[in-house]
Amino acid sequence: MINKIANSIAEALAGVTDGATVMVGGFGTAGIPNELIDGLIEQGARDLTLVNNNAGNGEAGLAALLRAGRVRKVICSFPRQADSHVFDSLYRSGAVELELVPQGNLAERIRAAGAGIGAFFCPTAYGTELSRGKETREINGRHYVLEYPIHADLALIKAERGDRWGNLTYRKAARNFGPVMAMAARKTVASVHEIVELGALDPEHIVTPGIFVKQVVRIERKATQAGGLRP
Repeated sequence: MINKIANSIAEALAGVTDGATVMVGGFGTAGIPNELIDGLIEQGARDLTLVNNNAGNGEAGLAALLRAGRVRKVICSFPRQADSHVFDSLYRSGAVELELVPQGNLAERIRAAGAGIGAFFCPTAYGTELSRGKETREINGRHYVLEYPIHADLALIKAERGDRWGNLTYRKAARNFGPVMAMAARKTVASVHEIVELGALDPEHIVTPGIFVKQVVRIERKATQAGGLRP
């Protein structure tokens, strides 16, 4: 019987090795799997390459992982914002390497990994510092840059509902990078707020099929300071 429901976050993250490439879903503060990130900190893997749209907010989540000294390199499109002081300090001191990738390129490079595409040409970044050292080509009068897929050993994503086969649905903007990251990683762990019986998810509404998910962990939805529920 297929049952991908893990008893704990620690169980789901067992075996993550030093030097792993880890994709973390989320856009800004929407859809960040904070509980899984905390579990990765507890798990202890070091020298990680972190792939995310951002480079952490405030002191929690990705910022906490960075502050713990577990990250060697960050691949992202938006590393600096008002509350990204943890990354900013580490980068300025040379403690963390940065690969800056335009947001659309980041999404497509991740998608290409999941789709089995070896490389692709994209016009974004042509003629800028971000294309330095990369192959370029003129196609039908327009200039393109050759980009390669981003593969990962582990993807940590946040979904809304899941079943024991690993099928997932998401809540609104919390969906963001989750589906493509699930496809691009050798192992995907998803946190969900609700685990449902097989058949309860309408097949037409399933966004990430269970074939792309290794383990599912249920987490409680936390209340916000305003008294509502955090997405």
